[in-house]
Amino acid sequence: MKSMTQLLLLVTTAASMLAFAAGGAPFAWFALWPLAGGFAPWQLLTYALLHGGLLHLAFNMYGLWMFGSELERLWGPRRLLQYYVVSVLVAGLVQLVVASDAPVPYPTVGASGGLFGLLLGYAMLFPHRRLMLLFPPIPMPAWLFAVVFGLLELTLGFSATQSGIAHFAHVGGMLGGWLMLRYWRGQPPFGRRR
Repeated sequence: MKSMTQLLLLVTTAASMLAFAAGGAPFAWFALWPLAGGFAPWQLLTYALLHGGLLHLAFNMYGLWMFGSELERLWGPRRLLQYYVVSVLVAGLVQLVVASDAPVPYPTVGASGGLFGLLLGYAMLFPHRRLMLLFPPIPMPAWLFAVVFGLLELTLGFSATQSGIAHFAHVGGMLGGWLMLRYWRGQPPFGRRR
């Protein structure tokens, strides 16, 4: 395997395809369920390996490749993996808090929380690189792209107009990425690293 980004792409795609082939049965064990609805600790990682369909998987893997490969060139494979895992974990924790009061327990799946963490890292390290929205095709600097998507996810999360999408997990992924960068830099809320 040439890179951590490629390994993450391969493992996530393989896990999702196996779950599709099994008729979705792995979702019962490996999707992220609310605390009162079948939660198990390993789900804080495994939910990011499963996806709700081929389009969901394709978009997330495209983003993982686009942002992950660029960050891996800068950080190396180990740091990229640390950053991605923290983004996924914090996204899962935020989703657990938000979904705890849902009237009907529902599972969360997808690498989107990790992807939003990668987007934030990319925007903070390459703020002036141009990114293009798909619909409509509008170019903008990476920092603005991240701000627009972060605010959009917050707005959609609070308005709850699109059910079935874990908007707060996306915001949680960005929070996890931001915290990891602060930790590496020895910035508050973390002390100086020795």
